[in-house]
Amino acid sequence: MAARAEDLLPVEYFHVVFTLPAEVAWIAYWNKKAVYGLLFRASAQTVMTIATDPKRLGARVGMTSVLHTWGSALTHHPHIHMIVPGGGLSKNGNRWVACKPGFFLHVRVLSRLFRRLFIEGLMALHRAGELSFFGDLTELSDAEAFAAYLAPLRKTEWVVYAKLPFGGPEAVLAYLSRYTHRVAISNSRLISANANTVAFRWKDYRVKFGGRQNVMRLSTTEFIRRFLIHVLPDRFHRIRHYGLLASSGRKANLAKVRSLLGAQAPEQDDPPAAEIIPPTLREPCPNCGGQMCIIEAFRRGQKPQTRAPPRKAAA
Repeated sequence: MAARAEDLLPVEYFHVVFTLPAEVAWIAYWNKKAVYGLLFRASAQTVMTIATDPKRLGARVGMTSVLHTWGSALTHHPHIHMIVPGGGLSKNGNRWVACKPGFFLHVRVLSRLFRRLFIEGLMALHRAGELSFFGDLTELSDAEAFAAYLAPLRKTEWVVYAKLPFGGPEAVLAYLSRYTHRVAISNSRLISANANTVAFRWKDYRVKFGGRQNVMRLSTTEFIRRFLIHVLPDRFHRIRHYGLLASSGRKANLAKVRSLLGAQAPEQDDPPAAEIIPPTLREPCPNCGGQMCIIEAFRRGQKPQTRAPPRKAAA
């Protein structure tokens, strides 16, 4: 939170969502690393390409992208949540170009470019042999069959949704704190669980005006199956930064933007001094029943420091 607070600019922030069609999500089911990585790249390139168009914004923008792979019912629903400052640097980098109040970019223009970039990227992954197919999709290993499978998707509308702007930097921080590190289901949504059934709350977003709360009951094995769908590949980063916010030049770019806006970096309050209390264990001492304190922690393979055994108290 502290690191992200330092990155915030005194501008309007927009929330854009890129969603994969069900036909592509089915391919991603067995090719998470390749397809999710492509989802990140295609969505970021879409926004940066449209934003640099002089007919649109004509500026270099930055964004923070967060991958979610679930729907409220734990179904497989890969999509990117993107947080974008409302503007960017001009081509020569000497001016901040702000977007119109309450409006970032046309979602239909974003949707069509995203569709083209993603399908082209998916075809490239297929040619490189980086996609695997099983079950009903085994025949898609053939190049012609794969091209025919994707052909209808070139004509459908892909869902790109631009939500209302965040209500200031504080709302951006609140969103990041709630959603960036969340998992497919939180404990608060669980109602009951036993060896046979798991019951949890879910929201039906097909109902207008915020969706309708329902209770879903699944067999325990089916609940576990749905939950494990959303376990990402090892070392896969589900939060990524692009453009002006890319890690390599973020600090320099943000400093330049603040200079152009005449703004200062957010001040970070020093945390209050706290009394250092040694961590304790839940289990009591097996001898005296008192509370046990941790006196040393060491990594796997690391040898603990040699300590003399504690002396017994005199009788």
